[in-house]
Amino acid sequence: MTDHSGGTEDGEASGILIPLHEARNARLDQPVRFDRRELDQILRLYGRMVAANEWRDYAIDHLTDRAVFSVFRRASEVPLFQIVKDPRLARRQGAFAVIAAGGRILKRGQELGRVLGVFDAKLKLVEA
Repeated sequence: MTDHSGGTEDGEASGILIPLHEARNARLDQPVRFDRRELDQILRLYGRMVAANEWRDYAIDHLTDRAVFSVFRRASEVPLFQIVKDPRLARRQGAFAVIAAGGRILKRGQELGRVLGVFDAKLKLVEA
């Protein structure tokens, strides 16, 4: 008994062609998401800030035009910061941005790690 299917149960499954415009349209209908690497960087920062007792809660929104990671001090309040991924701005200003509670953009850029660096440079009061 020999197997002529080439590793698939249905030998004809590998012969199906999908037109490129259909594949692109299917991809465009999906919401924007953070990928695993980006989410890992964000959650690492979130863990540090929770340990420092700065942040307490978060929410992730996957919208059709952007993905938003919002951080809260309390769940009942407005978000302290929003980490936004907007692919439409990738070539102009950068796909990633950190936005403060008042709507002010703290940092924008192409690389998420550099944009999240805005949280590392906190100044502290030093008494003489």
